[in-house]
Amino acid sequence: MNNTYTSLVDQTFHFPQEGFKRNQDGNLTFNDIDVKALIDKYGTPLKLTYLPKIGMQINKAKMMFEKAFKKHNYEGTYNYCYCTKSSHFSFIVEETLKHNIHLETSYAYDIEIINQLFLKKKINKETFIICNGYKQKTYTSRIARLINTGFKNVIPVLDNKEELQAYRRSVKEPFKLGIRVAAEEEPSFPFYTSRLGIKAKDILEFYVDEIEGFEDKFQLKMLHIFLNKGIKDDIYYWSELNKVINLYCQLKKICPELDSINIGGGFPIKHSLGFEYDYQFMINEIVGNIKRACKKAKVPMPNIFTEFGSFTVGESMAHVYSIIGQKVQNDRECWYMIDSSFITTLPDTWGIGEKFLMLPINKWDNEYQRVVLGGITCDSHDYYDSEEHINEVFLPKLTNNYKGEEESNKEPLYVGFFHTGAYQDQISGYGGIKHCLIPSPKHVIIEYDRNGKLIDWVYAKEQSAQSMLKILGYL
Repeated sequence: MNNTYTSLVDQTFHFPQEGFKRNQDGNLTFNDIDVKALIDKYGTPLKLTYLPKIGMQINKAKMMFEKAFKKHNYEGTYNYCYCTKSSHFSFIVEETLKHNIHLETSYAYDIEIINQLFLKKKINKETFIICNGYKQKTYTSRIARLINTGFKNVIPVLDNKEELQAYRRSVKEPFKLGIRVAAEEEPSFPFYTSRLGIKAKDILEFYVDEIEGFEDKFQLKMLHIFLNKGIKDDIYYWSELNKVINLYCQLKKICPELDSINIGGGFPIKHSLGFEYDYQFMINEIVGNIKRACKKAKVPMPNIFTEFGSFTVGESMAHVYSIIGQKVQNDRECWYMIDSSFITTLPDTWGIGEKFLMLPINKWDNEYQRVVLGGITCDSHDYYDSEEHINEVFLPKLTNNYKGEEESNKEPLYVGFFHTGAYQDQISGYGGIKHCLIPSPKHVIIEYDRNGKLIDWVYAKEQSAQSMLKILGYL
């Protein structure tokens, strides 16, 4: 038969591919991890994090920037920062720091994480701490305290002109500054200009009026830009990037201390087996554009900073569910019900229509059919009905009509959503109260121990009814 799920994948994609293949039992593996074995051990719903993938991503980016620097004879340095808001968990942040990187923060409580990392000797006072976001006093005071206690490379990135005054009042040591340049939004966005940052046309005047002449107290070291659309090869991206590069060249002529451009994050990750993105080409073009502009303006090339969040951690995680029932509501729609909720575990699928890489774990040799996946909340929007590469979802049938292998059909169909490691816990709220009191799934960590052996362990058990009742005031 040629209408099995295996044949569908083989006809549509190149398979196997990096991170995904089938083992000798015919089940899907994720980074060579036997997902079915983890299901047998821990059950579903299940979140799993494969920590070694984080280092692979960091080193991949470092290597590509190194190649681009060599290609262009680029004279600056490259600094990889991890964007903590993608996932604040200690096991994630500490894993990133094993690979000689720096950190970017977004809110006051991030600074408490910085303090804990320093106490654990995971970072030192030379580590770059890039402080972004619209800052209240609770944030600026913590930033000031870091600088006053000897953190030499804390760089508060000004989101507005007034922010500088908070540091002038509270920072006692000479310190470094960054300025975020407000990007023009893409044409389809409901706003013309980002609410984040200072308008590009105001920055030169702001520098002359408020920063120049105070070099003994603070120095402008960095220009920062981030585009919501991400780093893409289109006119919009290159236009906004070149605007910041040109601004750097103008400022550099009157501000010799300025030495860095921070291009933020925005590298995409694989959300389909059909994903194609030429990372090396984009890095080569970014580095080349910066060098050409600096040569033309006859100014030194800046150091380049990035703040990769999703790229760092996104591809390290998977969410795995059991199909617990099938509902045929009419002659066109077949529902597969999962043993959890998309709203509570993968909120981006509900909030912004995000598509993750979705594949069955088992039953690849069954016939396939078009389905809609439904969560178990009572919300009509708790569903998943299309993939990134196609406006449909296909999965194996729950029973194999032409083989009649009864034993294999007694086993539930398991479905995995892969590369879910960025933002999902942060947006849904880890633990706490979920829609319809659906519990947070258990979370399993996979990593190498000190002897180089791959191990798995439970970071968090499935959320209990008692923990929810306590939050709600019943206990």
